[in-house]
Amino acid sequence: MSLFVVDNEKCKRDGICVAECPLQLIELKDRKSVPIPINGADEMCINCGHCVAVCPHGAMSLATMKPDECAPVQKDLLPGSEQIEHLMRSRRSIRTYEDRAVEREVLTKLIDVARYAPTGSNTQPVRWLVIDDKDKVRRLAGIIIDWIRHLLKEQNPIAVRYRLDRVVAAWEAGFDRVCRSAPALIITHAPKDYPIAATDCAIALTYFELAASAFGLGACWAGFVYLAANQWPPLQQALGLPEGDTCLAMMLGYPKYRYHRIPQRNGAMVERR
Repeated sequence: MSLFVVDNEKCKRDGICVAECPLQLIELKDRKSVPIPINGADEMCINCGHCVAVCPHGAMSLATMKPDECAPVQKDLLPGSEQIEHLMRSRRSIRTYEDRAVEREVLTKLIDVARYAPTGSNTQPVRWLVIDDKDKVRRLAGIIIDWIRHLLKEQNPIAVRYRLDRVVAAWEAGFDRVCRSAPALIITHAPKDYPIAATDCAIALTYFELAASAFGLGACWAGFVYLAANQWPPLQQALGLPEGDTCLAMMLGYPKYRYHRIPQRNGAMVERR
């Protein structure tokens, strides 16, 4: 079967699909012909669906993707520049949560949205691990505390510089500064041999975090989880991720407090050449 099929009656020979194919796998020989794949296109296609999505006439169908299988873009639902700007500026890292679980259907919806995050060459390597039990999150935090104690014992420069002894002291006093007593922990992971595993995982979690705000949720990047998961075998074993996978983590829950102002930040450091 050909890589794609063009509906001769719907196609307007406008060349939009040719212009938008990321790998230039489509050619239009003349205005009387319909677009065709170049030689070897089947092997090079990354199945991104741009040709199907960009055609205003619904004339292009990939072997794996048809126009009527793709949801239409609803312009009336797209936020304006002011809404996007306000969302990005007002986002806060949430570290204090209500003592309530995040509904699983909400978590499923958020991941379903975040899976549309871009990945290198549309490889879509990102996998998700959801820990939505507060006790399990706390047990993982305890394993990370053991890792921090190990760093302190070894007089690791990072542990000394960032006064991680205070994190251990807080834990022993009943306060979790590792996972902040979050009701849920969301982890993205991808194979270590994938060149941009950490980047794709970070983009996916960024999508997830921004989408979470629309559901009244707050999130915070779990730096201790990230560091320990990539260094500390007991945590790696507890998480049960495929061996060697790169992972990033995010805490999630309903914010206990609401922010009323947008704090100031340093101006952007921009260089033009």
